[in-house]
Amino acid sequence: MKTNTSIALVTGASSGIGQATAQRLAKAGYKVYGTSRRGAQEGQRSFQMLSLDVTSDESVEAAVSQLIRLEGRIDLLVNNAGFGVAPGGAEESSIEQARAIFETNFFGLIRVTRAVVPHMRRQGNGRILNIGSVLGFLPMPYGALYAATKHAVEGYSESLDHELRTRGIRVSVIEPAYTKTQFDANFMAPDSKLDEYREDRALLDKVLKEVMATADDPTVVADVVLKAASAVHPKLRYTAGKLAGRLRLLRRFAPAALVDDGVRKSLGLGSRHNADTHKLQQTSEKTS
Repeated sequence: MKTNTSIALVTGASSGIGQATAQRLAKAGYKVYGTSRRGAQEGQRSFQMLSLDVTSDESVEAAVSQLIRLEGRIDLLVNNAGFGVAPGGAEESSIEQARAIFETNFFGLIRVTRAVVPHMRRQGNGRILNIGSVLGFLPMPYGALYAATKHAVEGYSESLDHELRTRGIRVSVIEPAYTKTQFDANFMAPDSKLDEYREDRALLDKVLKEVMATADDPTVVADVVLKAASAVHPKLRYTAGKLAGRLRLLRRFAPAALVDDGVRKSLGLGSRHNADTHKLQQTSEKTS
């Protein structure tokens, strides 16, 4: 069956940003198919749900093929599925854990994109929106793996947009800051914890809980997704929320040392100057 209504596919739509995005697109007139590993669930929704595990080639191909059989086309893909690692030192996550987060946050995005792009090419048009993060351009300490996946999303998206724009397909990245979702409840704890980082982990946990209490609602991100999806001349990057916009400006125009100190201060970790002073004191003690 073919339809004149624009068809959207939103991954990770069972809750949070994905659910808010699917609802916003449906309200705007899109026929929306959301996905989750569990597929259709109880409860009234303004969109249909498909079963899709972004870490499985077979699952991705099956879901996209099902959608094409139902609708004949895909006009908009929103790659949202992902998870995070709870605050911890970079060395506190094993290689296996690093692979796991990349498997979902980055390779999962690639799987779905590769399954959808051939259909968009045949249509001669389409739009792909990848949910990134401010951590994709401004990494925070004790979040190295998550920041690395979002940096990968930024690079992949920009390169892909160059490749596909002459075929009628545009790619954009949506960059939210802190957002009120169940995302933090599903954090994967570091699997190789070291006592060296115990105090910093506890501090970051406390700070992030306080920050999340005043974080943006997922609808803020959903509104930006709709804006990017419907833009006649889409931009490569869209920040979502006031904080994200300020951080993007700071990253672009402020001196690196000032941004570095600001990031550490906002997390209660002390400034670069204090860290350098502590290092000099240690060196002095060793040589005295």
